[in-house]
Amino acid sequence: MVSLQADALFSLEGRTALLTGATGFLGRTFARTLLSNGARLIALGRSERLDTLGAQWGEEFGADRVRVCRADMYDVPALESLLDDVAAQEDVSILVNNAYELGPNTGFNVPDGTLEDASLDQWTRHFTSGIYWPALTVQKLGPKMKATRQGSIVNISTMYALIAPDPRLYEGTAFLNPPGYSSAKAGMLAFTRYVASFWGGHGVRANAILPGPFSNTEDVTDNSVDADDPFIGQLNRRTCLGRTGRPHELAGALLFLASDASSYVTGHALTVDGGWTAI
Repeated sequence: MVSLQADALFSLEGRTALLTGATGFLGRTFARTLLSNGARLIALGRSERLDTLGAQWGEEFGADRVRVCRADMYDVPALESLLDDVAAQEDVSILVNNAYELGPNTGFNVPDGTLEDASLDQWTRHFTSGIYWPALTVQKLGPKMKATRQGSIVNISTMYALIAPDPRLYEGTAFLNPPGYSSAKAGMLAFTRYVASFWGGHGVRANAILPGPFSNTEDVTDNSVDADDPFIGQLNRRTCLGRTGRPHELAGALLFLASDASSYVTGHALTVDGGWTAI
């Protein structure tokens, strides 16, 4: 009989998870969520902070449960080699595609990031980080999931895969959400459904989490926003809950989709947005 106890339904014990973008604002919480619930973690990231974070996670959860892989995902040959190595050595059954380039190179919060001025390089970076990186990790790690008939792929998209940003939110501010972001993340959602369709019969599930406004007001090294900035107030007023999200509020969604608690869920887009898309 299947146990209906939460500790059994949501357990990740004995499973290995690969997480991209492990050092980011949300990635750090995703890493701790996976580790806290029993998974062994392979953490990918390009920031030098990954070494420090990996040591901290190893000290807290056990060094044998953390493998750190520094990688510039734009270096495709090196990334392919790394993923081939992981696939050969590890039995990855949870894949979390979280990495994405958020910054001026993709047109965030810069004058040339607008629909009128966005460059080919910006568009290319959006589609590379938003679609190609997840596609490559799935391509490299998915065959082993199919062979073992055990795999949960969780792609981190955005509510803007479903709706467009409201330009009125950005008027008179230094902030800009570029058109490539919504486009690439919508493509990620389509890719998620494609994998669910083609690999569901092989025991592999693919789902997406669509975060709403999770503004970083805490970590000054990660494009943080002053908590008193009027822009945060505008975001707060737009949500049903009257505030932006906190990273730990995505932990439940990730754990649900990564674990057997969602064993009959695939091709789904789980929106976690404080009610933004409800009104």
